[in-house]
Amino acid sequence: MLSRAPRVVSMRRHHAAELPPSVGGDILKDKLHKVNKGSGRCSRLCSLLIFAATVSMLTRHCYDYGLAGSSATGVEHGHSPSLQRTRKVNPIARGRSPFSDLSITPPRDAGHRKISPDKSGKALSDHSVASVSADSSATRPDSGGQTLSKPLQSGTTYGEQRGEHAFARALAAANDRGDLCGDRYIYVQELPPRFNTDLVRDYQTLSPWSDKRNYTANGGFGPHLSSVEGGVLQETGWYDSNEHMLDVIFHDRIKRYECLTNDSSIAAAVFVPFYAGLDVARHLWGHNVSSRDALALDMVRLVTARPEWRAMGGRDHFFVAGRATWDFRRQGDGDTGWGSNLLRLPAVRNMTALVLEASPWNLNDVAIPYPTSFHPATDEGIFFWQDRVRGLKRQWLFSFAGAPRPEDARSIAGRLVEQCAASTACSLMECRKGPSNRCDSPAAVMKLFQSSTFCLQPQGDTYTRRSVFDAVLAGCIPVFFHPGTAFVQYTWHLPKNHAEYSVYITEEDVRGNVSVEERLRRIRPDAVERMRSAVVGLIPAMIYSDTSSKLESTVNDAFDLAVVAVTRKVTKIRKRIVENLPEDEKLEMYRWKYPLLGEAQNVEDPHEWDQLFAFN
Repeated sequence: MLSRAPRVVSMRRHHAAELPPSVGGDILKDKLHKVNKGSGRCSRLCSLLIFAATVSMLTRHCYDYGLAGSSATGVEHGHSPSLQRTRKVNPIARGRSPFSDLSITPPRDAGHRKISPDKSGKALSDHSVASVSADSSATRPDSGGQTLSKPLQSGTTYGEQRGEHAFARALAAANDRGDLCGDRYIYVQELPPRFNTDLVRDYQTLSPWSDKRNYTANGGFGPHLSSVEGGVLQETGWYDSNEHMLDVIFHDRIKRYECLTNDSSIAAAVFVPFYAGLDVARHLWGHNVSSRDALALDMVRLVTARPEWRAMGGRDHFFVAGRATWDFRRQGDGDTGWGSNLLRLPAVRNMTALVLEASPWNLNDVAIPYPTSFHPATDEGIFFWQDRVRGLKRQWLFSFAGAPRPEDARSIAGRLVEQCAASTACSLMECRKGPSNRCDSPAAVMKLFQSSTFCLQPQGDTYTRRSVFDAVLAGCIPVFFHPGTAFVQYTWHLPKNHAEYSVYITEEDVRGNVSVEERLRRIRPDAVERMRSAVVGLIPAMIYSDTSSKLESTVNDAFDLAVVAVTRKVTKIRKRIVENLPEDEKLEMYRWKYPLLGEAQNVEDPHEWDQLFAFN
């Protein structure tokens, strides 16, 4: 596996044992059994003595519910911390949602409370959410302008309460080598269903321009694909997946995650199940800013009022917004700006947002892979597919699935279409709007990419495009023309050295009539084989597996790598706070450059891509 993202082999799908029965409860059963058996022989005084002994034993073995902000089941006194933490894990039966057994139930939301108007009758503005709670968020003058939690008490340091760090138990869990979930516990924040499941239920009305395929089926994977179209796809594991269903896919995986806890004090991170992508999708056209921001503002109102928020001011919270970051960073004033203002809200700037495409100039979002149509249920399914695409005979030197963008003067897609159409070594699939668009067919796209050595991947409507991940899945070496399409985006999932798995040709070269075919023919055959091997090795990190019936896995998929990266990020912040070390000094304008830095390199040092990401 060539991905540089950290692996957690052998720790997946290991469930902790069921919560052991209470010692006091066992004694009570035993005592009551003896009382019933000997009721004819024991005097009333004897019965009273037995009852007193039972009460005494129960008192000595009582449960402790004292930790503020915890919704966990009780933990017995007298057991080791490791055992206590292990008991917090919720065993999940195969194919079952864990929430049927957990106390993590949606809170009552009387009347589906909306954003309250101010005295003038206007809805709360983007900035007014900062005053929702006196302790919810306050601006701290760090290098990136991030908003951090205000100290809870005068004289205490950031993140402290009751004389010790609020996350002390979480750090202790992370350092416990005997606990397989110690540094991986996830606490799921309580939210009413209108923030998630209600949005799924109403999906057909949210996207009136979409067809009638049920993309929300099968945990967000969409309908099963039954046709294998001449052996292009495997018999199982393939779905007609919509790229914007990441909110649903990720939450469904969280429900089956093996290290869930309902004790927030030991959690490595807190997941907020807000389907931001589905929410904004219903308001992208023909809606005013108040309606676009209403649910996001209400989510912040609820989450910042929770005791879990106060531990780190939200810096241990994360959520998924399954669209490009630009749909949540409205520019300009009035109703003409695009999208919502979710990622600009002060409280949300403390959280980590997992998006399909991140901003090169903001610190609070991270890009994770687009969903493809392949969601295997077993490791063997992944390995079989890798062997299959590794051994394919590829008749085309390169291919392109796309269309000219005459409305975009910066786009090079038109030039690539021209070059591909003029070459006998290129296979072109022109994407056209409408039901006959072959680019909407997973089988057709796979057939094209499986027959090609190189796949051209220019920018799409934004920097990125799903086609990148379809190409990798087919074992086709991607050819990039802008670093924003992959290199500075998916740094948790792709190798740092992009030359290992891809070819880079600048957009300026293409505009200057450089022949893509000639560039590709210059690459030595042994180098092509190394790159193809690297691409095939990346496949597990690019997919979201179906874990509904899987107990064990040695493969980390896109979900696993994202969760590990989030929890390690939070643990690193906590350790720096505890050790009283200074904050990582990061400038948001150079956010794209930090993952690329080598040893002894400074962010201000010149880089070949500085002009491409010039901050305005």
